[in-house]
Amino acid sequence: MSSDWWARVDRLRRMGTGPLPGYADMMRQAGYDRPGAIDDLAADPNTRAAAVLVLLYPVNDVPHTLLMLRPTYDGVHSAQVSFPGGRREPEDPDLAHTARREFTEETGMATDAVELIGPLSPVYIPPSRSLVTPYLAYAPQAGTFAPDPKEVAELIPVPIAELMRPEVLTTRRVFVHTLGQHWTVPAFLLQGHSVWGATALMLAELRALLDRP
Repeated sequence: MSSDWWARVDRLRRMGTGPLPGYADMMRQAGYDRPGAIDDLAADPNTRAAAVLVLLYPVNDVPHTLLMLRPTYDGVHSAQVSFPGGRREPEDPDLAHTARREFTEETGMATDAVELIGPLSPVYIPPSRSLVTPYLAYAPQAGTFAPDPKEVAELIPVPIAELMRPEVLTTRRVFVHTLGQHWTVPAFLLQGHSVWGATALMLAELRALLDRP
């Protein structure tokens, strides 16, 4: 079965991300059903640019992607699951560089051999006022991981086959800071972790790309 998933990964590498499917269905499930809501939020003049790396790589010849659990701290993203990444620094020539640099800083893995496939749809994160661009990438093999304990509580390798299972997409009731209340949101249950919010939107788009005919 892993050969089928590798065929899908190879197709993405050859063809690129192409027209992006977006995440309209996930947004509606999350309660953001007003057309253009994300565009309105992204128009915030204080928005900060950020990027994450959505890496596809083998573990024992099985395709995986890599998530991380953030440490518990006094902040809006405490103990949440995300892709490795962070804010653009003034010295970063572009957001693709930001994604690579932050990935290495957080996971310890060098990205010299990482092949960028292309950007996914940007996601606005209201609590941190960040507009995050995910970059889909491929590595023929994983390097050495040495996660920064100040940034990463746990690295979470996720088999692509697990991500694609219909039953991993469910809902969870969480506290949404921008709403100031608990809200029922779409969430992926992956490797014992609940993944919601911006990262769930990115995962939904990745699933759509891998499932594209």
